[in-house]
Amino acid sequence: MHLFCFGLGYSSGVVAGRLAQQGWRITGTSTRAEGAAQLAANGYTGLVFDGTAASEEIAKQLRDATHVLLSIPPEADGDPAFVRHSEDIRVSCSVNWVGYFSTVGVYGDAQGGWVDEETQAKPGSERGKRRLAAERQWLGLARDAGKHAAVFRLPGIYGPGRCALDDVLDGTARSIIKPGQVFNRIHAEDIASAVIAAIKRPHPGRIYNVTDDEPGPPQDVVNFAAQLLGRPQPPSMDFATAELSPILSPMARSFYSENKRVANARMKAELGISLKYPNYREGLRAILRSSAPKIPE
Repeated sequence: MHLFCFGLGYSSGVVAGRLAQQGWRITGTSTRAEGAAQLAANGYTGLVFDGTAASEEIAKQLRDATHVLLSIPPEADGDPAFVRHSEDIRVSCSVNWVGYFSTVGVYGDAQGGWVDEETQAKPGSERGKRRLAAERQWLGLARDAGKHAAVFRLPGIYGPGRCALDDVLDGTARSIIKPGQVFNRIHAEDIASAVIAAIKRPHPGRIYNVTDDEPGPPQDVVNFAAQLLGRPQPPSMDFATAELSPILSPMARSFYSENKRVANARMKAELGISLKYPNYREGLRAILRSSAPKIPE
């Protein structure tokens, strides 16, 4: 089996690592030559793709790949992988499965209510609108070409080296208080489990919310991380004040503009997976045990 990843980054890297252990061949792209070289150092085939032009080497690899995983964010003119290489995937006799990493942002704001895959997607942000358009493009391509496809709608992603523990240790963690606000999140290992299960048990054209069991206030996560590390709780700030400060990036502000609880029942029922980290507490404890972030003196 041969997995081709457009944008072999953090989450897709966990998928690739697990499949490589099972004997799969892995090919992935990076926007820079340094990134492609690092993929090669990991034992993969690394290629450069910045979205500005099609690549004959990518087209060649797609003629041999059996599965394609897409994790490049769409731009104003569309998903770069679709714009440059959708036809190569469409005509490939070997590609039989296409997976797309999307976002729960396609649901828009639910004012704290629950949403599932049957909820009408009403993205309020430009980022969400672009993701929804890309979802439809990839699902349409797979349907027309007779290939299996799956869309994975992801919330906030965390894991070793990319979590609240690191924010507490480097001093960037903040406890932003917005009454009633909840976020959804998922550990990268559970994303990989969902993707691999969807490869093994394909349901053509299916959409899955890949999220844990416990949406919750963002300040609870950073406060728990500080507790695990034996550190003081991060500084607290109400959202109205934070919104006017440089603490929140434009993207972070957009996250706070939407409030929803994302259900994951379909993922569990159809893919038959049991989350390794059903909530952030179990996930952060495991990261602390296994990664042992260096705690400064």
